[in-house]
Amino acid sequence: MSSKRSARESEPSIDIPRSLNVAHEFIELPAEQYGETIAYVCDDRRLSFAELRRLVNRTGNALAALGVEMEQRVGILLPNVPEFVASFFGAIQIGAVPIAISTVIAPAERAFLLADSRARALIVAAPLWPSLRERRAEFPFLRHVLVFDGADLRPGEHDFGALLAAAGEDLQAAPTTADDVAFWLHTSGSTGTPKWAVHLQRNMLYAEQLYARPFLDLRPGDVVLAGGPCFHAYPLGLTTYFSLRAGATVVLNSQRATPARVFELIARHRVTVLAVVPTLYAQLLQAASHLPDVDLSTLRLCLSAAEPLPAELQRRWMKRFALEILDGIGTTEALHIFISNRIGAVRFGSSGRAVPGYEVRLLDEEGREVSDGEIGSLCIQGGSLFAGYWNRHEVNRRVLQGPWYHTGDKYTRDADGFYWYCGRADDMLRVSGHWVSPAEVESCLVTHPAVLEAAVVGRPDADELIKPRAFVVLREGTRASDELAEELKAYVKSRIAPYNYPRWVEFVGDLPKTATGKIQRYKLRG
Repeated sequence: MSSKRSARESEPSIDIPRSLNVAHEFIELPAEQYGETIAYVCDDRRLSFAELRRLVNRTGNALAALGVEMEQRVGILLPNVPEFVASFFGAIQIGAVPIAISTVIAPAERAFLLADSRARALIVAAPLWPSLRERRAEFPFLRHVLVFDGADLRPGEHDFGALLAAAGEDLQAAPTTADDVAFWLHTSGSTGTPKWAVHLQRNMLYAEQLYARPFLDLRPGDVVLAGGPCFHAYPLGLTTYFSLRAGATVVLNSQRATPARVFELIARHRVTVLAVVPTLYAQLLQAASHLPDVDLSTLRLCLSAAEPLPAELQRRWMKRFALEILDGIGTTEALHIFISNRIGAVRFGSSGRAVPGYEVRLLDEEGREVSDGEIGSLCIQGGSLFAGYWNRHEVNRRVLQGPWYHTGDKYTRDADGFYWYCGRADDMLRVSGHWVSPAEVESCLVTHPAVLEAAVVGRPDADELIKPRAFVVLREGTRASDELAEELKAYVKSRIAPYNYPRWVEFVGDLPKTATGKIQRYKLRG
């Protein structure tokens, strides 16, 4: 690859029809093809593809009966249960726009997202509604609240189960086009206030055909488990449209994804594809050190995204379970992964190479492409990119320039076309005249046998000069001490350029993270 050239693989042929409703593509067509094959397993429930279609149609009919119309937003605040899938695609089926809200962020953040969306209806789990009900006056556009598994309903609130039971099972997909808005997903808020990313009907087809088919090769008989909640773009692909199109079975985890829970689900359902974040892989390894009989032999594929996967963690996973982890980078704005490692061609520590069909550039501060080995700002273009952020004009002007999306990530590219994460643009540190990548320092720290997790941010020293500061979570059974802090500083000095070493090491019980596992460094800077 030329060092001064954007990475562009041969463009795959993607046929996007003008008339397009993705509920038809990912619910109707799979139901016709796979029928009584099990689409979802959730706790003691099993739902076939045919049953899922009926549930989606009943949900769409229930919303339409309340007066929800095309292009109106429908909030979804549900855990990982089949009703989440039915609500998401049921709204799309009638041309409405589902907006999936995190179940694990603070109530004030949920209220902000709901108010900002101007949703006309909200489908909400009963335990999550009271904190929003208290702020009902903040949602003047909200007309209907559909409560899942709840009682004590008030005017304007409906029993979601009763509405579904009364609704018909037949529903024609609304006549939407490929350029109509299909759904919104909100950003994780790793750098502050979350934003709504607007996705079109066409976007899912690009993500599914460009990434899922060639990289994952999902098939009938596969059993897929994603550790994260469905509202996030990474699990959403694996738990819905990727698996639905392929005829695979999805295990929906309705509980917190602890190591014990993940091991239990893999064993009980003979999971073949596991998709979790690096933090959970580290926790699984830690738990497995006390459980020598852990059996992951049913797995054929392990996936990672949402935060960088350290090379040392990949090596330890490979040594313990003889399984590669395919790491990649995707964003809510790009819907799914656009740079990825491939099966049998994993380069530990890298995000992989550009997914064919996406174009990737690394730019310097003047907007020029950098050479191989130089740090640049990551910019991409491709068919799954969002249309923009809702109600964020100035941000859109900054991050969307023609067909290009400026991700805010800093990367290098090697001579073989593999991309290496350096950090967020606002995370990079200028130390002693050198750029310091927090991700590189963190990756070095976690190779130390005492360290489970690490996060690095900048802090001014006595001369008001910025230097690296490390927050470290220790492995179980390891004690924090001044001696260990000095040992970690020397450890970093001995393995990467000395100016990278953390001048301060602080031991903490855990790191602040978003619901999707991304470290919230802005909280550590305070």
